[in-house]
This record gives sequence, C-alpha cells and structure tokens, in this order.
Amino acid sequence: MRVGLVGYGVGGRYFHAPFIEAAGGCELVGVVARSAQRVADANADLPDVPVFGSLGELLDSGVDAVVISTPPQTRRDLVLEAIGRGVPVVADKPFAPTAAAGQELVDAAAAAGVLLSVFHNRRWDTDVLTLKSVLDAGSVGQVWRFESRFELDEPGSLEAGSTGGLLRDLGSHLIDQALWLFGPARSVSANLDWTNVPQGRTDAGFVVTITHTSGTHSHLSASKVNRLVAKELWLLGSAGSYVSRQTDWQTQAIFAGQRPKDDPAGWGFERPELWGELSTAAGRSRVPSAQGAHFKFYEQFAAAVAGTAPQPVPAAEAVATIEVLDAARTSALEGRTVVL
Repeated sequence: MRVGLVGYGVGGRYFHAPFIEAAGGCELVGVVARSAQRVADANADLPDVPVFGSLGELLDSGVDAVVISTPPQTRRDLVLEAIGRGVPVVADKPFAPTAAAGQELVDAAAAAGVLLSVFHNRRWDTDVLTLKSVLDAGSVGQVWRFESRFELDEPGSLEAGSTGGLLRDLGSHLIDQALWLFGPARSVSANLDWTNVPQGRTDAGFVVTITHTSGTHSHLSASKVNRLVAKELWLLGSAGSYVSRQTDWQTQAIFAGQRPKDDPAGWGFERPELWGELSTAAGRSRVPSAQGAHFKFYEQFAAAVAGTAPQPVPAAEAVATIEVLDAARTSALEGRTVVL
C-alpha cells in the first residue's frame, strides 16, 4: 500500500511516519508539508520520500491511501478531498469537533465506497494489549470495574480553543480504549480541571466515569500540569484483579530515537520488572508483556484496503468515542450524569 502522509508536525513525524515505515505491506511514498521547518524536517528524516505542497499534488502523484495528521480544524476538508478522489483515508484523532461532524464524514465515505479509519493507535499500547489478554482469558471473572490513569508532565503541550484541551486529546484515547474493551456507553459523568494558557482557558485534567451497557464501569483520568508521570491500569472482577503499572513504552522509545523498523519483532515489550500482576484465589502471578506495536494498525489498514481484513478502527467507532467526549464535557459543565 503506497501511503501519503499529510502533515509533518509532532503527530506526523513521531506517531505516523515511523510506524508506516515499519508496517509490513506499506510504503511511505510522499509527505505534504508547507512551512520551511516542516519541509526541512521531512527531507532530513526521509531523504528518499518526496515532499509536496498540497494534498492535491500528493494525490496526483499516485497513492493508495492517505493519512491526515494536520491540526484538527483543517481535517474535515482534507478528509472530504481525499474521499472525493476515491482514496482511502486514515484520519488522526480527535476525529471531528462533534459526533455530528464525524458522522458527516462517515456518511461521505460510505456514499463514495471509500474506507475511512481513525488513528486510535493506543489500542496497540503494550499495557492495554496485555490487559486484554487477561480479559479475554476470563482470569478475573465477571468484570466489574476498569480504571485507567495516565498522568503526564507536559504543561507546554496544552492548547486552548474549541479543538484543544486534554479531554479531547488524551481523553480520546482513554475513552476509545474503554469502549473497545467493554462495549458501548450507557451513561457518562465527568469532572474537568481548568487552567490558563497563552491562548486562553483550557482543561488540563479530567476524571470520566462510563457505565457500559455490559454493566462494567470505567474510571478514566489524566492530567498534564500536576508535575506527575504515571500510567496505571486496574481490572477488577468477581474472581480477582489485574494491576498494571507499565510505561508508555513506544512513545518513550520513539522520542529516544529508536525506530520500530530496525527491529519489528523485538519492538514494544515492557521490561519484566514492570509486568502487571494478576491476583486470584490461586495466588498472585506476573503476566508477561504483550507486544505493543502501533505499526500493526497500518498493517491491518493495508489488509483492509486489499479487501482481506476489516478496518482497524472504522470511523463509526470513532464517532461513538466523540459522543462520549461530548457527554463528558456536558456532564462537567452542567454537573450532571448524561444518559446516552
């Protein structure tokens, strides 16, 4: 699958390009960048990949799919342009400003017969996939409660405005993970922590509670300004519990200069001393790390384009995530539980 990447900021440079390059069945054949700095970065990182000035030029060059990793307010028009040319699309998250706006893109893709997936790559996080193996094995029995906590010390990366805030940023991933693991949401309640940044007031932390139609309740929290770094997953059920304090392994490796294409088979395994712990009536045991590999998103998308596998994250699933994001914001601002 010949892939074109639109946007070469932090997202395109660190969260897309390295994983497209590592994905079997994929070839990165073009990048769209406009600013002199982004063009220079792309040329330095990808000397054999041409850089284009617009999505139209990239499409004219001949690609099998495009990845849209531009600022949120620009994505709608770019997604529609690619769909209009009959080219499958991977859109970055947050997928759209509202669920209704996201559904518009889902409908446009369906009408055109074009695949549209959303890059909820954190379904392929090391700790999440390890937890899913415990869940699939039924090790904790009927699942009552899921807790996910992700604290980052990154106050400088907060943005204000209608597309900003931590809820729409990291919250998109945590909510997607919960819906993927435990099914649709029945109700949502939330609290937001607010701070001021140069662009204005924005949410810098959140606690979101989802009651799923399955009966499981998820408790998701994150922050960026509390000078704290932590990543924890708790799974509690009728037969025991599983607790993980693994790290954000893949992101840390990428920013340390490592690349998955150099060792795809060895990529994404947590250190044994940080493996999660399963506790049941039989005792306590460490659960070996599953392989976390964001490049597998692209391998599955390539297979979907070829017609041999389902999409990794169909855009309709991303709309469900936005519905919960919208409900969480309403809950926080109005002080009530929102029933979906």
